[in-house]
Amino acid sequence: MSHDVLSRKATVWVFVAFASAYFLSALLRAITATLSPTLTLEFGLQARDLGLLAGGYFFGFSLTQLPMGHWLDQHGPKRVVLSFLGVAVLGSLAFACATDFAGLLLARVLIGVGVSACLMAPLTGYRRWLVLEKQQRANAWMLMTGAFGMLASTLPVQWLLPIIGWRWIFVGLALLIVLSMALMAWQVPTWRIADPAHASHEHTKPVGIWASYTQVWAHPYFRSLAPMGFFNYGGLVAMQTLWAGPWMMKVAGYSSLEAATSLFWINVCMLLTFLLWGWVTPMLYARGLNANKLMTYGVPLNFCVQIYMVWAGADAGAFHWALFCISSSFVSLAQPAVGMAFPTALAGRALSAYNLVLFSGVFVVQWSMGLMIDGCKAMGWQEPQAFQCALAVFLTCCVAAYGYFLKHKSDS
Repeated sequence: MSHDVLSRKATVWVFVAFASAYFLSALLRAITATLSPTLTLEFGLQARDLGLLAGGYFFGFSLTQLPMGHWLDQHGPKRVVLSFLGVAVLGSLAFACATDFAGLLLARVLIGVGVSACLMAPLTGYRRWLVLEKQQRANAWMLMTGAFGMLASTLPVQWLLPIIGWRWIFVGLALLIVLSMALMAWQVPTWRIADPAHASHEHTKPVGIWASYTQVWAHPYFRSLAPMGFFNYGGLVAMQTLWAGPWMMKVAGYSSLEAATSLFWINVCMLLTFLLWGWVTPMLYARGLNANKLMTYGVPLNFCVQIYMVWAGADAGAFHWALFCISSSFVSLAQPAVGMAFPTALAGRALSAYNLVLFSGVFVVQWSMGLMIDGCKAMGWQEPQAFQCALAVFLTCCVAAYGYFLKHKSDS
C-alpha cells in the first residue's frame, strides 16, 4: 500500500472536513431560489436581475477552474481550498451587508469564486489518498452531501427567514465556513510535492499551466467524456436547479407550493441515489463493472424517461422528474473516472477541466432551454408544447453525446 494512502480513521475525518465545505457550497449555490421573493421585494428586482444574481455564482465559479487545477496539483487540496474559502467568507459577509443590486451581485461572484474548490480539492486528494475502488464511493458521497446542502437551502432557510432575516442567515453561513476551514486545517494532510520515485513511475515532468491543460484536452478518454459532461451531466444540474420547477407549474399544472414541495422530494431522491452509489460502486467494480460499462448500460435509461416526458407532456410530473434525475446519475461516475485516467500529478487539472465542461453545460442548457421555449411561444405554440419541444431538442443533444462516447471510449 502506498505511503500516501490514508488509514480508515484519517479517511473518515478528511471526508467529514471536505464534506462540510461542500455542503455549504451547495447550500449557497441554491439559496437564491428560496430568497428570491424576499430580495425582489426589498430591492425591487426584475426577473432578469434574479437570473443574473443566480448566474453570478456560476460566473465566479467558472473563472477559477483552470488556474485552480494547476494550483491543486502544485500546492495540494488543503492549501488551495483554505485560501479560496477565505474569499467565500468575505463574499457571504458582503452579501449580508449589501445595500443595492450591484453589491448583491459582486458578493455573489465572490461566493462563487470562494467555493469553487470545494469539490475539486477533495477529488484531487482522493486520487492520491484512497485506493482505486474507494474513490468512486467517496465521490458519490461527496455529491450526497451536496444534495443535503440543496435540501438545507429550501425549507430550513424558509423557516429561518422570519426569525432572523436573510442578512443574519448569511452571517451565520460565514461563521460555518470558518468552522469548516478550522476542521480542514486540523484534519487534512499536507500535500507532499516532488516524490522522485512516484514521479518517475508516472513519467510526468513539470510543464507550464497551459501546456499541461493541452495534455488534458488532448487525452482520448477526456475527449470521449466531454460531450456527455456538457449535455448529460450539465443538463442534469440545469434541470434539477431550474427547469424542473417551471415544467411542473407550466406544463403539469402544479401550484408553486406543490412544485416547491416536489423539488424538495426530488432532492431527497438524489441524496439517496448518491448514498446508494457510494455503497455499491466498490462491489460493482470488483465484478468488472467499471464507470465505462455502467454509463454504457445506464445512460439509455435516462433517454427512456425523457422520451416518455416529451410524449406525455402534462402527465409528466414530479415522479418523472425524480426518475429523470436518478437515471441521469450514471453520468456522475465520469467525474472521478477522469481523475483516475491521469497520473496524480495531473489529476487536479484534469478534474478542474472536466468541471469547467460541466458548468459550461449547466449555463448553456439553462439559457438555451429558455431561448427555445420563448422561440416556440413566439411562433404561436402553447407554453406546454414549447417546453416539450425544448426538452426534445435537449434529448437529441444528449443522445448525440452518448453516441460520441460509445464511438470513442475504446480509444481511452
